[in-house]
Amino acid sequence: MNVLYTNIAKLNIKISHRYGYIARLCERYLSDAAGETGEENIDIDASVTEEDMEREAGLIEVPEGREPHPAHVEAMALFRKIAEKLPEFGCFLMHGSAVSVDGKAYIFTAPSGTGKSTHASLWRKVFGDRAVMVNDDKPFIRLTGDGIFVCGTPWNGKHGLGDNICVPLKAVCLLKRAAVNGIERITSVAAFPRLMMQTYRPADPEMLSLTLGLLDRVSKETELYELGCNMDPEAAIVAYEGMNR
Repeated sequence: MNVLYTNIAKLNIKISHRYGYIARLCERYLSDAAGETGEENIDIDASVTEEDMEREAGLIEVPEGREPHPAHVEAMALFRKIAEKLPEFGCFLMHGSAVSVDGKAYIFTAPSGTGKSTHASLWRKVFGDRAVMVNDDKPFIRLTGDGIFVCGTPWNGKHGLGDNICVPLKAVCLLKRAAVNGIERITSVAAFPRLMMQTYRPADPEMLSLTLGLLDRVSKETELYELGCNMDPEAAIVAYEGMNR
């Protein structure tokens, strides 16, 4: 069994693994958790069993007649182990595409296939160097005494877009497809059920309760919007201006 140390969302995470894929995936997140003292300074210790691997393999969609690669299964099973423990540290996963513009982060979230990644790509096209991808698939949201932050993770979508950064959260935007671009502010009451569906919900009841509490805080302390958008670059302008009036 191999071991690597990472720093993700400013958490020291020890990962025990069999396959080299996870080391390549975490390359930009590696750290020396032992430091000068030689003693491990670990927040989360993640490893998976054969049972974990079998369970995860059953959740991964692959073409009929094929099986998921064990290295990919291990990476996703390790991700799940980490996500299950995040709430202990005021942190949780929200499925979405997170982009930072001028040092403020915006999360676009919606059911799969709505166009989160496509919309984020419009922001990069429109805003150029001002726009930085935080994570294109599975960003972590961490609540601290200094505010609410969106953090990059190694699990950043099929295009591998993201970085090992934590950026103050400006707004969460729920996407829906529309012929004409338009954005409006929505309440936490209206948004919460939809946000919950895009949030990783731990199996452990205590961790689930903590997650829902964190999400409730985010929904009440962060600006929430609904964006009806098409695939025209104008959608990025409408979204940005709407969230920065």
